Amino acid sequence: MRKLAGAQGTVDELDLRILAALTARPDAPIKQLAADLGVPASTCAFRVRSLRSRGVITGLQLVVDPAALGAAVQAVIRVRLANHSKSRVDALFDALVAAPGVLQVFHIAGVDDFLVHVAVSDAAALRDIVLEQITVHEVVRATETQLVFERRAGAGAAPAR
Repeated sequence: MRKLAGAQGTVDELDLRILAALTARPDAPIKQLAADLGVPASTCAFRVRSLRSRGVITGLQLVVDPAALGAAVQAVIRVRLANHSKSRVDALFDALVAAPGVLQVFHIAGVDDFLVHVAVSDAAALRDIVLEQITVHEVVRATETQLVFERRAGAGAAPAR
């Protein structure tokens, strides 16, 4: 039996199978999940609760197509900072995630400091995010905007079944 240890404790083979199944079908009822995995529903329910309480499963997320809401243009904006004081970095991070149109923000290492994934209605709205939500912060030195032609979700951290 394979066991993996991490910050959230030990995750065993059954936990990995449950995570893979939930990754494939996050809306699956426990009864169906248990049947698919060949374990009792009570065991499956206990394991899912345990994975949640240990922080291995951190939540469920509704994914909405931005284009269906009129935000057909997606872009990734690379942000470089002029200085890196913790308080200014944290303040910028908080401001970025709160900005309308922002889908995700990554604080990264390397030449750039942040990647900001946005969805907006058109090029003018994209320009407005850059000029009114990002470059207005004095800590920002430069930005570079890259259009997203297509986005596909990856397989995720859980191993495939």
